Amino acid sequence: MSSKRESSMSICDGFVGAIGNTPLIRLPRLSEETGCEILGKAEFMNPGGSVKDRAALAIVQAAERSGELRPGGTVVEGTAGNTGIGLAHICNARGYRCVIVIPETQSQEKIDLLRTLGAEVHAVPAAPYRDPGNYQKVAGRMAAEMDNAVWANQFDNTANRLGHYRTTGPEVWAQTGGRVDAFVAATGTGGTLAGVSRALKERSPDTRIYLADPSGSALYNFVRDGEPAPTAGNSITEGIGSSRVTANLQGTDIDDAFCISDAESVPMVYRLLREEGLFLGSSSGVNVCGAVRAAEELGPGHTVVTILCDGGGRYYSRLFNEAWLAERGLA
Repeated sequence: MSSKRESSMSICDGFVGAIGNTPLIRLPRLSEETGCEILGKAEFMNPGGSVKDRAALAIVQAAERSGELRPGGTVVEGTAGNTGIGLAHICNARGYRCVIVIPETQSQEKIDLLRTLGAEVHAVPAAPYRDPGNYQKVAGRMAAEMDNAVWANQFDNTANRLGHYRTTGPEVWAQTGGRVDAFVAATGTGGTLAGVSRALKERSPDTRIYLADPSGSALYNFVRDGEPAPTAGNSITEGIGSSRVTANLQGTDIDDAFCISDAESVPMVYRLLREEGLFLGSSSGVNVCGAVRAAEELGPGHTVVTILCDGGGRYYSRLFNEAWLAERGLA
């Protein structure tokens, strides 16, 4: 009797063991409206609360395997928040120091959480990537000046992409029984879209891959015209959109792209809350808008998968603040 109970138990080995294998959630209202199966990969259910737990783990494990990161070492990263949060958790679990450089424009909730997790946080003025003061470049210089330290470099470290190729993509394929007609995701580092695209296209070349890009990002035009050029406007979304093509994104087979404005994505976040019961962040709104657009393009009877990146609790002061939204014409 005892051995039967023990054999049926499912136990994760610490924080790291709980990363991945997230549920695939059907969005009933949107599925009914489009005539397609709209499915969201519940990455907010990772133990650190976001899809970036996967990238953080893949990067740390790659640095450990290479010998670049040794016991008692330091992980340094420039991040809009979620990768830093994942790294802080993993560093606590594995005995590393964590140093985070974050733009001052990111939500206070993320900055506070990073400090609560024990990360050493350096908030810097927002600056374009070409500027030496850009948060990613500051992080790279800091890591170079430390002993036994690595710069995670999530944007151009392809361990990020490889982590999603090995885990997220195969999970989506298995959970849909190989019936996935389209995958849609926004991208910041490029890791999720690039890794999942490679995994799905390898299994079925006909699977359509769509990039959902917030206003002001240059990647919509990159997919459409081959050159990164910003679209009109800007966006309140954090952690997605880019002015450049990262090493993770390079060479990725993307079939098409959608430009998603805040006027479209913010109401979707509230629809997901009020109609689907899901309390999510702004990047999830962009992703689901993209999934709906893909469903409308493909027509009824198709299965479209996207990423539900993180929970809404990290955005109380902005996305769920009526006065803040009203100031930006989004109330």
